[in-house]
Amino acid sequence: MQNDIQVPEIYDDEIDLRELFSVLWAGKQLIVVITAVFAIVAVIYALSIANEYKASAVVSPAQSGGSSLGKMAGQLGGLASLAGINIGGGEGSETQEAMEIMQSWGFIEEFIQSNNLQVPVYAAEGWNKSSNALKLDDGLYDIETKSWLIEDDNGDARPPSSWELYQQFQQRVSVSEDKKSGLINISIEYFSPQIAKQWVDLFVSSINDYMRDRKLAQVNRNIEYLTAQIDKTAIAEMREVFYQLIEEQTKSKMLAEASPEYAFVTVSKAMVPEEKSKPKRALICILGTLLGGMLSVLIVLVRHYAFKENN
Repeated sequence: MQNDIQVPEIYDDEIDLRELFSVLWAGKQLIVVITAVFAIVAVIYALSIANEYKASAVVSPAQSGGSSLGKMAGQLGGLASLAGINIGGGEGSETQEAMEIMQSWGFIEEFIQSNNLQVPVYAAEGWNKSSNALKLDDGLYDIETKSWLIEDDNGDARPPSSWELYQQFQQRVSVSEDKKSGLINISIEYFSPQIAKQWVDLFVSSINDYMRDRKLAQVNRNIEYLTAQIDKTAIAEMREVFYQLIEEQTKSKMLAEASPEYAFVTVSKAMVPEEKSKPKRALICILGTLLGGMLSVLIVLVRHYAFKENN
């Protein structure tokens, strides 16, 4: 009697490449349609985005290399601390402090307010190259009545808040330092290349004015304090120290007043950019087409294998 040996059936869970190719070929029309739709949408979206231009300036710390102010702080720091005053930190700390201030809410708010940039910062949505005029969002600002149309919780019109203006501008400004050279790049992206260049110049000038005014206020406080201490002490040695500190503080004041580029010296000034920095329309179209292709392939495969399992 012959026994039949039954060989267990082996299920192959691996993907059959020929079957996969045939499935994709069968669904080629759907793949082409979905990919084409995504490509068209990507092109329309890319064309709808307004061009932006980046203007950049390269600056260096004005006190680098051991300037008179920096040496003064080092030589008299001990005497000043004994007298109970502060004549300023080191050069590096002032540079880092200035870089942080440039990106702070308070400084940017003051920059926008002092230069009346609320409308171009918040309401602009493009630039007309032929007329060299900004395109404003008529849903945010009425150019005829020069009034804001933003609604508050009660439905009343209001101007953009300080925080909203800061967020909009902060996205456009970039401050970075080259650790090797110590040079600092300040750049601003905007719809108009002329305005982008103008804003960079104003930004550099504003941080120099801000740091100089703050230094002058500190020096004036120090001189006032030292003068009061002279009247309070009869010790000749201490009076001599106070006079020496007042002399150096007066020198600091004169140097600050005579330095329009107090914090940063411009190494390479901003130029009007001739080429846009964004959007990258070709990249947007390519990514949109790839996304449509991958999604269409996934749809075709899911439909096929779901139908196969149900049968």
